[in-house]
Amino acid sequence: MIALISVSDKRGVKELALELAGLGFDIYSTGGTQRYLLETGLPVHSISSLTQFPEILDGRVKTLHPLVHAGILARRDLPQHMEELRRSEIPTIDLVCVNLYPFPEVASRPEVSLQEALENIDIGGPTLLRAAAKNFPWVIVLVDPNDYEQVLQMLREGEVPQEVRRRLAAKAFQHVANYDALIARYLWGEERFPPQLSLPLTKAYDLRYGENPHQKAALYRLDVLGQGGGIAWARQLHGKELSYNNIMDADAAWQVVNDFKEPTVAIIKHANPCGLASHVDLAEAFRLAFEGDPISAFGGIVATNRPVDLPLAQAMREARHPTSGQRLFLEVVVAPSYHSEALELLKRSPNLRLLQVDVPVTDPLTYRFVSGGMLVQDPDVYPDDSLELRPVTRRHPTEEEMVDLLFAWKACKHVKSNAIVVAKGKALLGTGAGQPNRLQSVRLAVEGAGMRARGAVLASDAFFPFPDGIEEAAKAGITAVIQPGGSVRDEEVIRAADAYGLAMVFTGVRHFRH
Repeated sequence: MIALISVSDKRGVKELALELAGLGFDIYSTGGTQRYLLETGLPVHSISSLTQFPEILDGRVKTLHPLVHAGILARRDLPQHMEELRRSEIPTIDLVCVNLYPFPEVASRPEVSLQEALENIDIGGPTLLRAAAKNFPWVIVLVDPNDYEQVLQMLREGEVPQEVRRRLAAKAFQHVANYDALIARYLWGEERFPPQLSLPLTKAYDLRYGENPHQKAALYRLDVLGQGGGIAWARQLHGKELSYNNIMDADAAWQVVNDFKEPTVAIIKHANPCGLASHVDLAEAFRLAFEGDPISAFGGIVATNRPVDLPLAQAMREARHPTSGQRLFLEVVVAPSYHSEALELLKRSPNLRLLQVDVPVTDPLTYRFVSGGMLVQDPDVYPDDSLELRPVTRRHPTEEEMVDLLFAWKACKHVKSNAIVVAKGKALLGTGAGQPNRLQSVRLAVEGAGMRARGAVLASDAFFPFPDGIEEAAKAGITAVIQPGGSVRDEEVIRAADAYGLAMVFTGVRHFRH
């Protein structure tokens, strides 16, 4: 029996080779892997001794040879295949252990040249993996060091079952597919929407369940050229397993707070912010966010764009449901880091999931699956310094109103359309989310704000098609409005705002979020 071993990731490979040799395998290898394995004292043969041909072109050509691939691809159940091998004196290769040049790591370096990146595209490795995986009924293919021990144990017991071989083959093909997808992504360069698109995804872990308990679910990470970011790459520091909805809401919360430069706290419920505030004191930001909608906050998810300190942790622990008086129940807290004393305090809640997200989202596109395909778009990012606000009413916003208008505009972007938010003092007071008409969203937002709507501002993610939304806001005590503009009835809407003494500014930018 022959095992061919050629790996870049050398974890566990010495132990694998020693065990295989003990089980009767002759070990063949290439270049650096052979030198590494010779340290074990095993008689590791070079691939050139099999092919009778030297490695050439600086190692670019070494395993691409009929004597290698015939030994892998021959079907052992076809007499004519075996006779051809016999006539040509080609031995069968029974195990292929290969992992690939570290292209993603090399290509992600900012200073890397195109030539260096190209040199780290593996050719022989994927070819070996594909050949072995194609012929998995007779050839064991290993690409993941985590699979070594399982296969060795099965070989000790006699044989690797077909269902395991098939799974290993699938893993090898997927590994090559992800590798190729990253190379294509690199070579496409600035072309954001190529004619074909493959997403390299790697399973992070299984989830407790999907959107509902009868649905199974798992989280996959999008492999990127460089360190991955976002919720999919978060480290869980405490608490029970995450569910599908926990991930969705945690992602929404993390995206909200990272849209703000100031220290900010968001409370998310069903992917919408029910509480949001910016304040230099994180504990005060939480209290302001919680006061925005203390009933909806129960069972919510908290995120902050600053490390969680002890006062913030204490504020979360001390918050109470407004009617029952029960301590606030939270599902998840998301933050870039935690002070040690804050972490110790929060861990007193055994089920509270604590997530640490070290790196912002790095992918330049957003993806959403639809039946039969996928939508791909640029993220909804519009720099604050590029926003051209245009006052359109007789009364212009005061400086205080303008601060709140900008806060509300940014908050509105993270609310499901049709989106309306009411804010004051850089804190969210009321939200109208996901309604089929904008008037109903206004009513929900001002109703949620209640008496606090008096003197507050209102933001709308898209234009007002009729004056009725403005009239409803004015009756609730709203003093200033920010909206994109662009309706055929803009003049009617402006006249309504002037009639009530409202200040209104147009942004010229829309923020739909479906």
